[in-house]
Amino acid sequence: MTLDDLRVYVAVCAAGSLSAVARDLSCTQSAVSQHIRRLEREVGVSLLERHARGVLPTPAGRILQTAAAEGIGGIDVALRRLRDLARGESGAVRVTTGATTVRHFMSEAIVGFRRRHPRASLEFQTVSSSHSAYEALAAHDLDLAWVTIGAPERGVEQRPVVELPWVLAVRPDDPLAGRTRIGPDDLAAAHLIRPPEQSTSRSHLDRHLTGLGITGSAGSDAGVADWATAVHLAELGLGHALVPELPGWRDPDSAGGPVLVPVPDLPPLAVGWAVRRWATLTPLARAFADLVAEHCGR
Repeated sequence: MTLDDLRVYVAVCAAGSLSAVARDLSCTQSAVSQHIRRLEREVGVSLLERHARGVLPTPAGRILQTAAAEGIGGIDVALRRLRDLARGESGAVRVTTGATTVRHFMSEAIVGFRRRHPRASLEFQTVSSSHSAYEALAAHDLDLAWVTIGAPERGVEQRPVVELPWVLAVRPDDPLAGRTRIGPDDLAAAHLIRPPEQSTSRSHLDRHLTGLGITGSAGSDAGVADWATAVHLAELGLGHALVPELPGWRDPDSAGGPVLVPVPDLPPLAVGWAVRRWATLTPLARAFADLVAEHCGR
């Protein structure tokens, strides 16, 4: 039996007439009868009883009618969802990302995505590092990971989206707050709060600081769990936070916040998307990734 056989049979049971279904399907009554006969040969029992006013399902036919109607209904829903997915109209986009990423890189894109795809959903899984994001991407049913771009990862494709310049976050009353730039000598004498150890951004930073001849600092050289915490500790006067500048940190309306002084001697840090394979992304996931890149590019 075929799915078309079952569709025709359910339609005949609902209409009580082979000829009515033939008209609806723009085919002959003989073609409708062929679908019914094929089903009856498959199940080995009669499915319809002929009457003067049309046809009715037999007791065996009612069993098949109920099961087929429920099954076809579920299949039709699934097919509609699959067509929507193919057109990029509905479905879920699953993203793994760090704690501060959504606020600084994706807020506007999320709003725009919801407007363009109201039937789609966005699901976020928070991780503590790019390494954890790679692991989650490989182990779970996730579409996209927002990471600090680093060395190639096996089975993962990376796509840089934006480059973040390094800044030194200091209190407004700190002597360094009046500088237009921070040089290597300033970094060597500063009480540095660096990105988390074992993170991609820390490896990037340490490599380039070593290239500038800086192997330590005047302070404890503390490390923290994320960039935002480092800046907050600098606000509290616990050191100078050497961090990549995230979008939104330079708020012209804020008063009393940290001063972000550029560190031009350090190459910028690239962040962006990691996926298993770009070619296999759903249209929705690709649309969200592109929208985030578009807003970051502004």
